[in-house]
Amino acid sequence: MPSSWNRSSPSQSSQGMLSAGIRWRQCRSGGTLFVPPSPPRMQRPTGAPFLCLSSSEAHPTAATAACRSSSLAHPWESQSLSQSDYMERDTVLVTDFDDNVVGSASKRASHEFAADQPHGIVHRAFSVFLFDASTDELLLQQRASSKITFPNVWTNTCCSHPLHGMDPPEVDGPKDVADGTVRGAKRAAVRKLEHELGIPRDELGADAFKFLTRVHYWAADAVTREESPWGEHEIDYLLLATVPSKSDLTLAPNPEEVDDVRWVGRAELLDMFDDKSLLFSPWFRIIARRWLVGTEDEVGAAGWWDDLDRTMNTDDRCDYGTIHRFDPPAEFMGGAGGAGPLF
Repeated sequence: MPSSWNRSSPSQSSQGMLSAGIRWRQCRSGGTLFVPPSPPRMQRPTGAPFLCLSSSEAHPTAATAACRSSSLAHPWESQSLSQSDYMERDTVLVTDFDDNVVGSASKRASHEFAADQPHGIVHRAFSVFLFDASTDELLLQQRASSKITFPNVWTNTCCSHPLHGMDPPEVDGPKDVADGTVRGAKRAAVRKLEHELGIPRDELGADAFKFLTRVHYWAADAVTREESPWGEHEIDYLLLATVPSKSDLTLAPNPEEVDDVRWVGRAELLDMFDDKSLLFSPWFRIIARRWLVGTEDEVGAAGWWDDLDRTMNTDDRCDYGTIHRFDPPAEFMGGAGGAGPLF
């Protein structure tokens, strides 16, 4: 048994599950490890990270119910959870470097950068880029100052994670990636766009998204705070969508998630990149310059944004088989684990 595991009593909320033979152990991150009875619901493959779940995460119906939208004016008004609550409750999909799901972990555990895991734990994510087709503008968000990871930074429309135990499921397999359907990642995108930006699901459904490719990156959150114990290490599914006009889209940003939003054209975005007073997420800056605007396109062709009609309505720009990998700029290395180049 690893030294970081200690037997502990379950919380009151999980007492009723003991009669079913469910066992709990305390994880280093403060979460609770769920050890399912035999036959196990999920077995940890050799060498895979341990499953670090809180009591609510170990019960899929509880996690699912908490994610459902309400009938209030804004979907996020029904959410009373803090950012710390989400870090403990949300259960991300842990993968190997080839994007095979090998387990799950709390968002807190997977984003911890420490001496024993200087690059955190690699997990699956998605990034949404939402465009106004009438003006050719991209919707940006500024992450809330209360966010635990990368607060205050400007980034693409929405960045988050497919979760374990959701209904409908948010887990994609190799076949889903190979044929470009990735319904799990798209469902997660719909869920988070509603939660973060208040976009109703009937205005932007899963069928609206175009899956382009995957990127594997990591970054320590070393710019917003010194010796940061947090960072990102993700295999990120890039999803593009368009709306006919921004006037047709309901936007009601959740102040716990988003400080500001802005629709920008390509020239304005590049000007923003040059503005030293603005912070940007490292993944967005790299993705934008390498693929969106074409200034650093690997094959010298126009970027995805240069011809949205072609990007959205053909498969010319799709690359399902490649996982593009990159280290962050130097200022996003280090952190509490002293993380250095990985690729």
